[in-house]
Amino acid sequence: MKKLIAATALALITTGVASAESPAVIKAVGTWGSLPNYASHEGPFWNETIAEASGGSIIGDIKPQTELGLGGFEIMRLVKNGVFDFAFGLPGYVAAENAVFEGSDLSSIIQDFDTSRAVQEAYFPIMEKAFAEIYNAKLMMLYPFPSQILYCNAEIGGIEDLEGKKIRVYSTTLGDFVEAVGGVSVTVPFAEVVPALEKGVVDCGITGTTSAYNAKWYQVASHAYTLRVGFGIAFGAMNMDKWNSMSSAQQETLTAEIAKLNDALWADNASQDGTAVSCLTSSDCPTEPGGMTLVEPSAEDIATRDRLATEVVLSRWAERCGAECAANWNDTVGKILGLSASAE
Repeated sequence: MKKLIAATALALITTGVASAESPAVIKAVGTWGSLPNYASHEGPFWNETIAEASGGSIIGDIKPQTELGLGGFEIMRLVKNGVFDFAFGLPGYVAAENAVFEGSDLSSIIQDFDTSRAVQEAYFPIMEKAFAEIYNAKLMMLYPFPSQILYCNAEIGGIEDLEGKKIRVYSTTLGDFVEAVGGVSVTVPFAEVVPALEKGVVDCGITGTTSAYNAKWYQVASHAYTLRVGFGIAFGAMNMDKWNSMSSAQQETLTAEIAKLNDALWADNASQDGTAVSCLTSSDCPTEPGGMTLVEPSAEDIATRDRLATEVVLSRWAERCGAECAANWNDTVGKILGLSASAE
């Protein structure tokens, strides 16, 4: 990294650009280093792409939260305090500060990538305001992980079989869904899910399809239940003071390149989703087949999920978030989904 900055600075001085504009050096933190979002997108963007795209005007230095020994829940506080300039993370991990962050990906409310992207675009101004007020941060992007489904180490035939099961979640809204179906929600960090499934600490776990495959959940779980309970929406946000220290030209370049990154992440994750399910459950896989039993939701399962999504998940979230928050959701996301949240 030091060699790259030195080489870039020398190139700028040689061309006479350095005297007009000093490089903006961005210290960033990414998501999980072992997963494709970081390896294929977040990491290369800050370590390579932005320097090339900006002609050396912006230099990035990023490490994944796993390499830094972070759990994800503390990341935006570190951005607020200036420890990091930029962070990728999950809204569900920062929802303890304010339930408004959950509104972009309420469990089981959204069923496909196209709808999810429309929801993120509609809800973006509300999230943007919350990031600015709570974390002194500029929200720059909302992007997905693959769809979130359930993986169990016991036989599962449908939604009714989740009753009584201890199920790993990573957000309050996923916990609402689990409790709505009669399960017990257990918060377990991603890195600890495999041993938790292996030892019976949890019976099932929720994560993205690609994430589960790459982390080899198929070695400790037998059934993959493809009921979509979320889309693992993630954010990219920048410390506002750092943003304001950049020149208008640097801001314009970063905004344009972030938009390209956002598009690439949406396209890649939608494409990977089906492949990951195949790799988890069948022999139709270019790498190691997972061999899990594929369990697809029945029409009755879908109807139950839809009912619980509105009667329990949406209702509980509205109570946590409050009347004004629910009204803002209704005016944006609610219009897309044809749903209404009430805090009463």
